[in-house]
Amino acid sequence: MTDAIRTPDPILEGLPGFPWAPRFRTVDGLRLAHVDEGDGAPVVFWHGEPTWSYLWRKVIPPVLDAGHRVVAPDLVGFGRSDMPMDIGFYTYDRHVAMAATLLEDLDLRGCTFVVHDWGGPIGLRLAVEHAERVDRLVILDTGVFTGERRMNDAWQAFRAFVERTEDVPIGMLVRRACHRDPGDDVVAAYDAPFPNTASKAGARAFPLILPQEPDAPGAAEGRRVLEALGSDTRPTLMLWGEEDPVLPPAAGDALARRLNRPPPERIAGASHFLQEDAGEQIGATIAGWLASL
Repeated sequence: MTDAIRTPDPILEGLPGFPWAPRFRTVDGLRLAHVDEGDGAPVVFWHGEPTWSYLWRKVIPPVLDAGHRVVAPDLVGFGRSDMPMDIGFYTYDRHVAMAATLLEDLDLRGCTFVVHDWGGPIGLRLAVEHAERVDRLVILDTGVFTGERRMNDAWQAFRAFVERTEDVPIGMLVRRACHRDPGDDVVAAYDAPFPNTASKAGARAFPLILPQEPDAPGAAEGRRVLEALGSDTRPTLMLWGEEDPVLPPAAGDALARRLNRPPPERIAGASHFLQEDAGEQIGATIAGWLASL
């Protein structure tokens, strides 16, 4: 058994704009949470750092209203999922393996994957390794990391801050990466799953496990995923926050070239957490794109 923190469920009830009840699974002795609403072809939303399924609350309604089933997991260490306290627990391979159990346990097929931030390296690898379950991709402000290119100064500063800050201010990080201030209640909702410093090991780990050299752990897997997606013919929609300082639009254009796709559609007035800045627009865009296929 892994020593882990479980945020009391009442703390995460009644959060603004997030009416959906959690569903739970047990994987390797850990309780993992997800939202599962609606019927139809599943649309699976993969969050990243340092967020949880709450990130998708504005995006989900238009997709639900269009007749789709929505599944939004909380990665291990985030949201309503259990939070192992050992930072060494969190590796790229383990995140992918634990996320893959969602596909198997729910027997998800014909999926659309919507990926953001660290949800990209995880979700896109799953889309390659479980291609028979995934029919379409929506890619938002993320990357496939191979260790071949240096991340920009804004990201390096973020990594250094997280590395030296044991009690990571989750809500503050989200607030600073929004173009419009989301408000104190929303910031508090991002903080809510993390009741103490020990619960933040997963949030501290993500920046540290991103490969920065070609021989770093995870880099070879990233290259394999990128190569596979470069010849992939599944329908793909790319959306990018025009004001993202962490992964600026140029990074989105470069990723699109590597994937042999058109440049991403830029979302005006949106920063890295474009779901906060333009969530309803993004949800409507995804729903309309799915209807057009």
